[in-house]
Amino acid sequence: MLSIKIKTFQELTTQELYDMLQLRSAVFVVEQDCVYQDLDGKDQKALHVLGFKNDEIIAYARIFKPGDYFNEASIGRVVVAINERQYKYGYNIMNASAEAIKSYFNETKIKISAQVYLKKFYNNLGFKAIGKEYLEDNIPHVAMLKG
Repeated sequence: MLSIKIKTFQELTTQELYDMLQLRSAVFVVEQDCVYQDLDGKDQKALHVLGFKNDEIIAYARIFKPGDYFNEASIGRVVVAINERQYKYGYNIMNASAEAIKSYFNETKIKISAQVYLKKFYNNLGFKAIGKEYLEDNIPHVAMLKG
């Protein structure tokens, strides 16, 4: 079972910050073999959706109010540890993120920049592709909208 905590940047403990950055790096840099600047200066504006299992962060996303990333509210840096993906925690972290956007920002319209290979996953969560595919950090992405 996944336990979800939502925190501002200031509320994160040093250990939580380290663990979430380590998870993001393990997946987005190492696993996907992509050199990019993960520390983009936006974490301070985001709300952080932390998914814990046995006191370890194994799933994560960050959310933004409208105007802080896109014109719409948004979810990004969605990640699940490789050894935990068979449990479908991606759905838990995305649903918790959408709920947090509704409760914290009173918004239901959400825009994401999705890796193309995950389009079906996001379709299952109610997102629809908009516009053409594009490269972001040399990985094919597509903008998607829900609500």
